[in-house]
Amino acid sequence: MELVKKRSKVAGLEDALQHIRDGMTLMYGGFGGVGNPPSLCQGILDKGVRDLVLIGNDCAFPDIGIGRLITAGRARKVIVSHIGSNPNAGRFMNEGTLEVEFSPQGTLAERVRAGGVGLGGIFVDVGIGTIAEEGKQQIVLDGKPYLVETALTAEVSIVHAQKADPYGNLIYDKSARNFNPLVAMAGDYTIAEVDEIVPLGELDPECIVTPGIYVDMVIPSQGVNWTWAWE
Repeated sequence: MELVKKRSKVAGLEDALQHIRDGMTLMYGGFGGVGNPPSLCQGILDKGVRDLVLIGNDCAFPDIGIGRLITAGRARKVIVSHIGSNPNAGRFMNEGTLEVEFSPQGTLAERVRAGGVGLGGIFVDVGIGTIAEEGKQQIVLDGKPYLVETALTAEVSIVHAQKADPYGNLIYDKSARNFNPLVAMAGDYTIAEVDEIVPLGELDPECIVTPGIYVDMVIPSQGVNWTWAWE
């Protein structure tokens, strides 16, 4: 039991926020806000962190999840697959105050996965012959052209899980799993916000999605503090 306590990764929100600073690259899990870590998003907003480079599937909604940071003008760049659900992101992009790098969703997921497993990039044929190939390296493999898409990593990754044990093994809640397992792998430092922290040994090993080796800190969630767009 004493060994478990010494190796426990459980901490509080304030401990987690010490790792978040101005100008850093922050990767987040979630899809349309589902799977965004709510307490971390609110904590980052309250702390006043700004000039962030955000990497995730989308910009959520204006007042949901990571969308609150974007709406508040705390990001200088986003790397995403779409921004359509958050009109503020589109407005800031058109005004020139937010840089947006688009990646097709599958390509984005693979770029994050590549970063998590230590690859330098991936080869894709999506975008060949379009404006998407501008400025990108091309190769020919078995007679077929490919674009080289660089891998994505972040200084800190934040994810939201349903359950964790003290060692950081994670289980997700259905579709809230989405990008979270990939994001957890791709951060230099990964913080998991979880709805329930259970004693070591209570998680079925066959159900664990993210092994604790990828997680540096576990914090209890204070719960979702927004109304979903479809409610």
